[in-house]
Amino acid sequence: MRPESVRADTLLSVRGAALSFGPIAALRAVDADLWPGEVLAIVGESGSGKTTLLNVLSGRLRPDTGVIWYRDKDGTLIDVHTMAAPALRALHRSEWGFIHQDPRQNLRMGVSAGGNVGERLMAQGARNYADIRTQAASWLELVEIDPSRIDDLPRTFSGGMLQRLQIARTLVTHPSLVFMDEPTGGLDVSVQAKLLDLIRTLVSRLRIAVVLVTHDIAVARLLALRIIVMQGGRVVESGLTDQVLDDPQHPYTQLLVSSVLQA
Repeated sequence: MRPESVRADTLLSVRGAALSFGPIAALRAVDADLWPGEVLAIVGESGSGKTTLLNVLSGRLRPDTGVIWYRDKDGTLIDVHTMAAPALRALHRSEWGFIHQDPRQNLRMGVSAGGNVGERLMAQGARNYADIRTQAASWLELVEIDPSRIDDLPRTFSGGMLQRLQIARTLVTHPSLVFMDEPTGGLDVSVQAKLLDLIRTLVSRLRIAVVLVTHDIAVARLLALRIIVMQGGRVVESGLTDQVLDDPQHPYTQLLVSSVLQA
């Protein structure tokens, strides 16, 4: 795939991505596109390849074959997997964000809540302590954490608060693209509902593009405009979320949807 074949309005594009771990084919010739401000959900059971695809798209895993293009804020089309490691790390600190299922993977547990948010700003060049602290407090309030807890350590927070703190840390720099890996996994149902509402509100307000991995079809329906269904490393169905889930064509998608209806 050559750069000129990527549509001018595409933010992220993958073509022919394949990856094997020994004899196990984790990805098989995957194609997908993401537009600015869009939420794309990748769904499937454990072992379907959805998390592997997320890691390939975000540059964390290199595919055996295929290419991933990203259009940066200057409009330049970048081949993610030919970038130098420092440039890729800089991209993750600026135009990209990553929200993990376990927020401890993204938070510094020995640094205050405000410090966790402020570090991302400092990585962007912010140096005025008062401004950084003010922005951190504003973001804590935005994610429904009492700003009076700005100096508290994350280890004193509940699981839902940790996830909201991770969201504040990730979104404070207004990235163009955020990768989310099961962001509500492991939380109880009432906490999940509040967190999903928060994510939906912030993503819409900030017009952030999101690649969302989830095994929960209800989460995909709530957050995503489009959906990719994966099985055995392949994309077996894709399209508008409501259309795919209301009228699934592939037997595997039909099975996923019916299992939710029967639960």
